[in-house]
Amino acid sequence: MTVTFVAAVLVAGGVFYGLVILLDFQEIDSTAKLDAKTLFDLVKLSFGVVAGSGALVALVVAYRRQRVDEAGAHREATRLHTERFSQAVDKLGSDSPAVRLGGVHALAGLANDAPDDSLRQTCIDVLCAYLQLPFTPDPGDDPAHQEEHHRYLAFRKVRHTILRLIGDHYRRPRGTHRSWQGCDLDLTGVTIDSSMDFGGATFSGGTVNFGGATFSDSVVSFAGVTFSGSTVHFNGATFSDGVVAFNGSTFSGGTVSFGGATFCGSTVHFNGATFSDGVVAFGGSTFSGGMVLFSHAKFSGGEVHFTGARFSGGAVHFGDAVFSGGEVVFRSAMFFDGVVAFGDAVFSGGEVYFNWARFSGGEVHFTGARFSGGEVNFGDATGSAPNELLAAVGAPVPATVTLPADWLSPTP
Repeated sequence: MTVTFVAAVLVAGGVFYGLVILLDFQEIDSTAKLDAKTLFDLVKLSFGVVAGSGALVALVVAYRRQRVDEAGAHREATRLHTERFSQAVDKLGSDSPAVRLGGVHALAGLANDAPDDSLRQTCIDVLCAYLQLPFTPDPGDDPAHQEEHHRYLAFRKVRHTILRLIGDHYRRPRGTHRSWQGCDLDLTGVTIDSSMDFGGATFSGGTVNFGGATFSDSVVSFAGVTFSGSTVHFNGATFSDGVVAFNGSTFSGGTVSFGGATFCGSTVHFNGATFSDGVVAFGGSTFSGGMVLFSHAKFSGGEVHFTGARFSGGAVHFGDAVFSGGEVVFRSAMFFDGVVAFGDAVFSGGEVYFNWARFSGGEVHFTGARFSGGEVNFGDATGSAPNELLAAVGAPVPATVTLPADWLSPTP
């Protein structure tokens, strides 16, 4: 209060002095006598100064009281949140699937109503941790194990409910009630064996981790998702069955990594996706089965890496994809088997690198591809030239396309 009072006096003095300068007063008249009017003015001034000082003190006291009340309200809200949190976590440990399901919804509600971001993150972490817990596999529908089978289905419903709630909350605009955007989501090693819909979600902050996850017998949709500033990991994930869809998604910032992922049976769609900024990495991934589709995808910026990827089965299609900017890198990629197709793709800008790639089997073709700009580099690639590549490039080879010498003059 002392500091505030001194500051107020200095401000008042500064304002008075400024007015004196502004009104161009040259001097102040003085008199040796004190008449009644001047005395009365002095008394009024004295009372005004005292009243102003009192009002200033009252203002400071009210401000401090407000701060104390707010702190108390926050402590009370935190205490109530902690009590409800403990009750919800207890429900998650119940032997009853119905009680666990109630605990899931209670934790989701607590995350929505959390008084601060750290408490919201704690609720989300607990739900993710539940998904990471080991669970007893389905014993089958044999009549001898009917009770265990029903119990498995009941607890499976609890896990699927968590996945559904996560998708619902990430679709809500950031900063609105019930939105979890910007929070971390740790789904490392989880098994996703049901439909999960992230369609229309936005990942613009935080870290989302599906590292080591298994996508089996499921339909997981990221259709229309915007990745604009977050870090999303699918490192080491296994796509062994079902469908994972990134149709129409926009990769405009941040990092989305599939490093070391295995595509051995699923159908993974990137059809119509837009890669305009950020990094999308498939480095070291294995494509041994299923289908990965980039048909009609647009590569106009950012970086997409297939460095060191192994194509040993299945099919990867870039049909009608447009490479007009950014970098798409297949350095040291190995094409052993399966089909990798760039049919009718358009290379009109940006940079596409196949340096040190190894073409030793399978079918890699550029049927109908068009090379009209940008840089396409097959420098130091080994093995036979991909099917229809030389026909698509044309003769003479454009200055923007680099091919190994033995592809241009094959040994008889």
